[in-house]
Amino acid sequence: MSALFNFEALVFIILLAICTSAYIHQIFPRILDSNKNGALGIVWKFARIGERLSPYVSIGCVIMAIRFLL
Repeated sequence: MSALFNFEALVFIILLAICTSAYIHQIFPRILDSNKNGALGIVWKFARIGERLSPYVSIGCVIMAIRFLL
């Protein structure tokens, strides 16, 4: 079953994309800030979500980690 049909896996993939994009933006801010359109634009948007909603994203990551441990 792919992640598109499994809601829990889809949420996990989105959380990983948000966390990874925020980390990449922290390391290479100019690359993402200069490319706000196209494929890197999606990464830039995920990075903005990760930066602005970081407490909620981290709580979501902890909940998903506990869920996968059980």
